Amino acid sequence: MKSILIVEDDMDIHNLIKEILESENYNIIDSYSGTEALMHIEKEKIDLILLDLMLPGLNGEEIVKRVKNIPIIVISAKISQENKVNLLLNGANDYITKPFDKEELIARIKVQLRINENTDKNDEIKFKDMILNKDEHTVSVKGKQIHLTKTEYAILKQLLMNRKMVVTKSRLLDLISMDTQDCDENSLKVHISNIRKKIRKITNEEYIEAVWGIGFKMSENKS
Repeated sequence: MKSILIVEDDMDIHNLIKEILESENYNIIDSYSGTEALMHIEKEKIDLILLDLMLPGLNGEEIVKRVKNIPIIVISAKISQENKVNLLLNGANDYITKPFDKEELIARIKVQLRINENTDKNDEIKFKDMILNKDEHTVSVKGKQIHLTKTEYAILKQLLMNRKMVVTKSRLLDLISMDTQDCDENSLKVHISNIRKKIRKITNEEYIEAVWGIGFKMSENKS
């Protein structure tokens, strides 16, 4: 049974969401503040977070920045286009506005759980002619292995795992912090430049692109 953390301080909305999800046989973990949410995240296995933005204690934006490797769907009545973009760039996986449709909420939850489940199950991440093996910590392009440092591997793995989005510099540093401490914002560009050079020795195609003023993403373009 999948466990979903509901972070919502409005009792009526919280109970409504809980009733909807329990009818779908999800295990529900209740949280009514940002501080309480972090406590649950540290101590319990959580498969997905439904997150309001306006919370006592830590607000929703801070939770998004701190949480790693758990899909987050933001549920809020106050989401401007700029807020949506910032939330997605900083780590949220999806958003839904209040008032929400029951069927849409369930559908978005199922999509995120399916994406996360497939990511967890696959030992290999494939992108173009590249294969990253998470168990063996190896990377190959067109069948030829690329020798990466620990930090380079951590950076590339996170970019591949988030390849459908632009990953901000600060978010990328947060994501790799559990694998390596050998990186800061000044050295990040150097590490990525080194990864690119190693890939270019095998193929002329660009695999990583910089998004000016924001961060980095895997390049879908053909060279």
